[in-house]
Amino acid sequence: MKISYNWLKQFINTDWTAEETEVLLTDLGLEVEGITKYESVKGGLEGVVVGEVLTCEQHPNADRLKVTTVNIGAEAPVQIVCGAPNVAAGQKVPVATIGTTLYTEEGEAWTIKKGKIRGEESHGMICAEDELGLGKSHDGIMVLAEDTVVGTPASELFDIEVDQVFEIGLTPNRADAMSHFGTARDLKAGFTQKDIKVELITPSVSAFHVSNRALKMDVEVLNPELAPRYCGITISGLQVKESPAWLQHRLKAIGLTPKNNVVDATNYVLHELGQPLHAFDTAKISGNRIEVKTVAAGTKFTTLDEVERELHEDDLMICDAEKPMCIAGVFGGMHSGVTEHTTSIFLESAYFDPISIRKTAKRHGLNTDASFRFERGIDPNITEYALKRATLLILELAGGEITSDIYDAYPKKINDFEIRLSYDNARKLIGQEIPEETIKSILSSLDIKIINVTEAGLGLIVPAYRNDVQRESDVIEEILRVYGYNNIEFSTKLNASISNTSKFDDHNLQNIIGNQLASQGFYEILNNSLTTPDYVKLDEQLKEEHNVTMLNPLSNDLSVMRQSLLFSGLEALSFNINRKRNNLKFFEFGKSYHNYNNNREEYKHLTLFVTGNRSNETWNSLNKPSDFFYLKGTITSALERLGISRFKEAPSKEAVFNEGLTFNLGKNKLVSFGLVKKNILKHFGINQEVLFADFNWDAILEVAKHNKIKFKEISKYPKIRRDFALLLDENVSFESIHDIAKKTEKQLLKEVSLFDVYQGKNLPKDKKSYAVSFTFQDEHKTLTDKQIDKIMNKLQSSFERQLGAELR
Repeated sequence: MKISYNWLKQFINTDWTAEETEVLLTDLGLEVEGITKYESVKGGLEGVVVGEVLTCEQHPNADRLKVTTVNIGAEAPVQIVCGAPNVAAGQKVPVATIGTTLYTEEGEAWTIKKGKIRGEESHGMICAEDELGLGKSHDGIMVLAEDTVVGTPASELFDIEVDQVFEIGLTPNRADAMSHFGTARDLKAGFTQKDIKVELITPSVSAFHVSNRALKMDVEVLNPELAPRYCGITISGLQVKESPAWLQHRLKAIGLTPKNNVVDATNYVLHELGQPLHAFDTAKISGNRIEVKTVAAGTKFTTLDEVERELHEDDLMICDAEKPMCIAGVFGGMHSGVTEHTTSIFLESAYFDPISIRKTAKRHGLNTDASFRFERGIDPNITEYALKRATLLILELAGGEITSDIYDAYPKKINDFEIRLSYDNARKLIGQEIPEETIKSILSSLDIKIINVTEAGLGLIVPAYRNDVQRESDVIEEILRVYGYNNIEFSTKLNASISNTSKFDDHNLQNIIGNQLASQGFYEILNNSLTTPDYVKLDEQLKEEHNVTMLNPLSNDLSVMRQSLLFSGLEALSFNINRKRNNLKFFEFGKSYHNYNNNREEYKHLTLFVTGNRSNETWNSLNKPSDFFYLKGTITSALERLGISRFKEAPSKEAVFNEGLTFNLGKNKLVSFGLVKKNILKHFGINQEVLFADFNWDAILEVAKHNKIKFKEISKYPKIRRDFALLLDENVSFESIHDIAKKTEKQLLKEVSLFDVYQGKNLPKDKKSYAVSFTFQDEHKTLTDKQIDKIMNKLQSSFERQLGAELR
């Protein structure tokens, strides 16, 4: 939000600098993110002085140029080559001296330099009004009054507005401060706390009176729950034209483009008081009737931006007897607004339901100054005052007369809030005791009325425009921000309690696995839980009826909660791959959300994404692509880190995998992983293989809690390794070999590893060769060859009998 300091000082008289005021505003919670300088003439005419043309002669080498000598108040006159047809000796003119920076209409800077024009030296420039930014004329140079003093800076001759503009990072709850008046009101409270007495000046509307009742509008509010208060008045005989300079400067300073005197007046009051207004051309209002109502769903309506929109059945509209004219509180219509031909208007000032306005604005993708305020909640009791203020301003700018009484539909008054404040609770929350008189002074400066005083606390009435102050804690926050957070003392002693938490708590296990994955080169990602409903079409196991749908979505692409973490992860992969980062390893802890028989359910997941090479290319290592077994090893190591080592493998039934595995423990599925189908990757524009793993984190947490970690000493006796090269049928898995070996020798066999697989020449058809290593160890003595040979014979016999294996 932009706040003009010159404008602000119309409400509160202060001689503080903008920098001093910035500090106070930030301390009050209106954080100033920056201050920019506004100049009605860019550059402020610095370097431009009044000169007198002493001589003016024809340029010897150019028919359209003149060579002049100009007195600019320096020691000697300067020679300037000028191309203006109206330059003549004896004129007083504005001269841009050497080194002056001027600006084009587009804002581009250029500097006056000493030079030669067609062989004649030129030491400056005699300026036209458009070259100085004082107008649009370029017919010739500006000629000043004869009595203008030579050498006078041009900035002293013209009314140049110089302003400091605060950029305030307004939090959504501070609807009361969304105007210059609201900001000044807060500033006054800050000054009061510093014992600086200032008066809050409000624009007077005492001159308001109805001239006649020649143009009456029949106004009816058909949806009072959506428009709790609606005011309007007619003004006739006005003349629409350009706004005066002072008004244009006010609007330009805060980033608005002036339109005409009527529209500018409504925008001025909007940013002055925080009350949006809208003016309708009465000649375009059918039947002299205004109806505030909703219309049928699907009704077409063209807004001021010339976009035809399809209305929703809940959109509140301002209509005449035949048609909609305006989306209430959001955006005006194309065919009812003020133009240069307008001579009479119906001026609207209203309080609309904030929730209704927000939904309408989001539905149509509109964000206007009016909707910004309405959807946060404006002051319902300023509606009529703001209407009078805007009416008087329009009469001042455009002439005319008031031709109707004020129509004010306010059937159910919005009451102020009653709150009880306990001194004890204030002390506990603030952490310091603030004197009672100081608390009363702060509350009074914030327009919070004290209606009851006891030893224990205060009875308060909070004005309706402070819709963010409805609880005792909100009042205490108001006291604290005005008192000053910096004035709260900090104790040198810190008391803290140690909570008794389990090492198997969710966040602890997440940190353990997250650190392990990060050490393996994975990056953690955090995706939005909101996604598009179209993604369910990519996974036949997901159902559209299981989507948890948002009631008020920001857009269709963010209208449902995700049922799977796969697709948001693929979005992240696609984003990186499109930026030439092809070797990626991501992990994410997150939730999926489901609607099963009208019951909302959510489940925790850990997902892994792997694509490209295992590591980036270097001179001393070969590129090795990430494959299925690399992902499997990563998953296994993560489970083992949590003490989960016994699980069953089974082919994955997940529809998103070309091929995959599932690790199960009893009836619990721990993790499914595999190669993502190409048709899914194509949807995201990914042309390289992607490996994906989805951990059932809820099940893993439950299993991990029941695992007991056992510690044992490192054996002082050596391990012994023996190998087998086994010729096996193609359908035999290493898991079968591992299980048979473990059952055959349960005590001394410590490890079984597969270190080579061969399929090809010199092997019978449908056969393969596995090179398997077996590691043995006795915890109490050194093993002998005789013992090892006996075990190896038993293993060989078991493999031959159960798998049909042969030794090669």
